Amino acid sequence: MQNKRNVILDVDQRPTPGHWLGLSLQHMFSMFGSTVLVPILVGLNPGIALFSSGVGTLMYLLITKHKIPAYMGSSFSFIVPMLALMKTTGYPGIAQGTIAVGCVYLIVSLIVSAIGSAWIDRVLPPIVVGPIVMVIGLSLAGTAAKDATMNGTHYDLKYFVVALLTLLITIIFNMYFKGFLGLIPILLGIISGYVIACLFGIVDFSGVQAAHWFSLPAFQIPFVSYHPQFYWGAILSMAPIAFVTMTEHMGHIMVLDELTGRNYFKDPGLNHTLAGDGTASIIAGFVGGPPVTSYGENIGVLAITRVHSVYVLAGAAVFAIFFSFVGKLSALIESIPAPVIGGISFLLFGVIASSGLRVLIERHVNFDKKRNLMIASVILVIGIGNAYLQLGQYQFSGLAVAAVLGIILNLVLPEEARSETKA
Repeated sequence: MQNKRNVILDVDQRPTPGHWLGLSLQHMFSMFGSTVLVPILVGLNPGIALFSSGVGTLMYLLITKHKIPAYMGSSFSFIVPMLALMKTTGYPGIAQGTIAVGCVYLIVSLIVSAIGSAWIDRVLPPIVVGPIVMVIGLSLAGTAAKDATMNGTHYDLKYFVVALLTLLITIIFNMYFKGFLGLIPILLGIISGYVIACLFGIVDFSGVQAAHWFSLPAFQIPFVSYHPQFYWGAILSMAPIAFVTMTEHMGHIMVLDELTGRNYFKDPGLNHTLAGDGTASIIAGFVGGPPVTSYGENIGVLAITRVHSVYVLAGAAVFAIFFSFVGKLSALIESIPAPVIGGISFLLFGVIASSGLRVLIERHVNFDKKRNLMIASVILVIGIGNAYLQLGQYQFSGLAVAAVLGIILNLVLPEEARSETKA
């Protein structure tokens, strides 16, 4: 059943050209910081990451039959192995690992296609879905707080003031503006925060001044930029992490199910969503980008604006591709300081967590039952605390561990504790 909860633009509805521009830019600004941060940390070209995220998103929308409003950006889950590979194989090894990650997704999608997805309702009931969705938002709270308060390695009150002012202005835009301006509170908040940051003197324009207007990203294409060979170590170090990001992928699908009132596990099907995600990573590997995954930042924008149109996400992807070739514009967006992103993130990540709470409320999950209390407690504390599992060089995030434990507990715990059973 479709969600008619005050949705302004539904998934298949197209905005007017003028609105389309602003709404798409809003989504692009929201994902930009994280998408370019991954390659910066690893030592890859940010322009290529921006390009591959745009192309990957368009391919994802195509494979999912234009039914899922999701944006594909650079994944943080692969930073550790990519850093190690940059010191040994360089990008050719990372490319093979990235392509291998995409292939794992495609293989799993074929398996899901063969056995169906009826098992999902049994494995992921509301008592598991709600807390997992909450963890997706709340586990990012530390990142938002760090962006909002830390200037390098030290606390900066000026940063926190900018972040809070950005948050306050964005809330005002969201609550008091009507019409088109009421649809782009995130974009207006980022612009206002940027102006405030300029007044506080924390914006560095040197990158903008040094950048060229037209700048072709330094693509890393096999047989053109380098002669490929098999790097089994790279493949074995990155491919298994795909199973971790699949858990996050399914968590994001759960959030989108709740926001849009649809069941994407059934239509277009988990096989299509996994295939779309995997294909996006394969494309990134062939052009020089890092592995990609769906982005919580953009899901937060969907929740706040109540604009769920896939056309808006496609527009954001087109802008990402365009900006990857315009050096000045890319540098201008990269100059948005961390506290502005942090202030916006307070709202975006909080809205995602609130969506998980809404799942529990609307599905009338009874917390007087010990079973439900045990499952939710384990998921929330392990996930938010990021009690990750380290096995050799493989690290499974707290979200992945929490999701797996939550699923296992749901499958093995009885409906009633012995103390609750009537004599």
